[in-house]
Amino acid sequence: MQGKYQHEKFEFTRPAELNGVQGKPYPVVVVGAGPVGLTTAIDLAVQGKPVLLLDDDFTVSIGSRGVAYAKRSLEIFDRLGCGEQMVRKGVSWNVGRTFFGEAEVFNFNLCPEPDHHRPGMINLQQYYLEEFLLRRARELPNLEIRFGNKVTGVTPHDDSVTLQVETPAGDYTLETGWLVAADGARSPIRVMLGLDIEGKVFKDRFLIADVVMKADYPTERWFWFNPPFHPNQSALLHRQADNIWRIDFQLGWQADPEEEKKPQNVIPRIKAMLGDEREFELDWVSVYTFQCRRMRRFNHGRILFVGDSAHQVSPFGGRGANSGIQDADNLVWKLALVMDGKAPPSLLDAYTEERGQAADENIKNSTRSTDFITPKSNVSKAFRNAVLELAGQYAFARTMVNSGRLSVPTILEQSSLNTRDSDTFAGRMIPGAPMADAPVIDGNHTWLLEAFGGCFALLYYAESASDLKAATVQALADLGHGNIPVRAVVVANGEGVCSEIRTLIDLNGRVRERYDLLPGSAYLIRPDQHVVARWRQLDPAKVRAAVDLATCNA
Repeated sequence: MQGKYQHEKFEFTRPAELNGVQGKPYPVVVVGAGPVGLTTAIDLAVQGKPVLLLDDDFTVSIGSRGVAYAKRSLEIFDRLGCGEQMVRKGVSWNVGRTFFGEAEVFNFNLCPEPDHHRPGMINLQQYYLEEFLLRRARELPNLEIRFGNKVTGVTPHDDSVTLQVETPAGDYTLETGWLVAADGARSPIRVMLGLDIEGKVFKDRFLIADVVMKADYPTERWFWFNPPFHPNQSALLHRQADNIWRIDFQLGWQADPEEEKKPQNVIPRIKAMLGDEREFELDWVSVYTFQCRRMRRFNHGRILFVGDSAHQVSPFGGRGANSGIQDADNLVWKLALVMDGKAPPSLLDAYTEERGQAADENIKNSTRSTDFITPKSNVSKAFRNAVLELAGQYAFARTMVNSGRLSVPTILEQSSLNTRDSDTFAGRMIPGAPMADAPVIDGNHTWLLEAFGGCFALLYYAESASDLKAATVQALADLGHGNIPVRAVVVANGEGVCSEIRTLIDLNGRVRERYDLLPGSAYLIRPDQHVVARWRQLDPAKVRAAVDLATCNA
């Protein structure tokens, strides 16, 4: 058996400020080196911004904590240069099964379509995810990380933020142009500023046990209602890396967390589930409650909140970390343009608009899942059990089974940054949708999303790139100039390339199918790989107008 992750203790480096060195204000400081803070800092550094990342700890997270990372998060990590190692280490899965007693009553497939680069989910312990993000962060010369640096004071100004920082070697003060708070659900920064967070706490408790064992169970998500090994409650089983299996047991609100975490109480529960003959070792145990809450606004002047500091959801469905990673993806390109003076600060209001919509959607789905999994009255429980009994025989009841709707990216259909369709398209790639991937040929076999992200780009479709008219090629090339450049990418149906413009060959027609492409169709893509506008014929003036709208320059 494996398990027992070896936690590296990071060295404390004495900050220059403690030696009396007070340089220019830092352009941007990120507080919190969890998955969301690291993602934010890496993305800013990839965008060319000098970043200071502060964290009050000296190691990655203890215990597996966040486990399930969704396809969209993996695509973001691919863009940042660290997705492949996560997928290699993690356990990929697409299928989930729900049981009532011992009978399967519902199942789903997160990625039923062929020809996608990434699976619907991977399971990977949070400490590995943070380790891979730290490796990537250390490759970036404009990203400085300070461990053992605790922010104890925050003073906002019109054009900067002052931070008081406590370290083992003494306290210091620094100035920054922008502050991103990724400091978790309790967010000391949010508390220091006296900012609101509203919602509700659910009165139930769950036991998490990370168990090291060798088992040949399928790499699927298994969820039980009222199983024989844990009557009148629910349980969950996930496989992770290193032969570690995550097991969740519902306990009820009256359970004593400290008592339930003791091995003499945990081990009998696991033996009842796995059988006395199964050998296993406990790797980590915790008890958690859950809540659904959010701030009204995520941007407050020059202070921006991401991840759990801005919003929290119950863990059913893997919406917490995945939502925070998408916060970073949404925020960074906007902040980079504002820092460069290429967009007004009002663009950051669109961060709250778009990710506020995502938070509301996640809270709604998480609340529905929680109410189904932990009904609050006898009537609710009777209804839930009736649905589960019917689901074994009737399709209509299966759609009502809710053991945690899995994380999916929010479609920002109502965003004020979108240009509304003036032409007719079929399919799901509407303005506001994240791009769908598909296999293409670009030298070696590759994937569509590898050609997008980090800047505005135009996907232009042609039957044959070598037959493009000179005027079209020139118009595409000219998009690369101006205040906010647009990189053109030609997707072609047949062989042949355009020497002046990057050309991708649609390997098996999936791009054409998923984007409903006809010759001359064009899609404007944001730096976070979301569709922002589309047309049946290229009109550079319309492209420029759509970029202006998407950056609040209209």
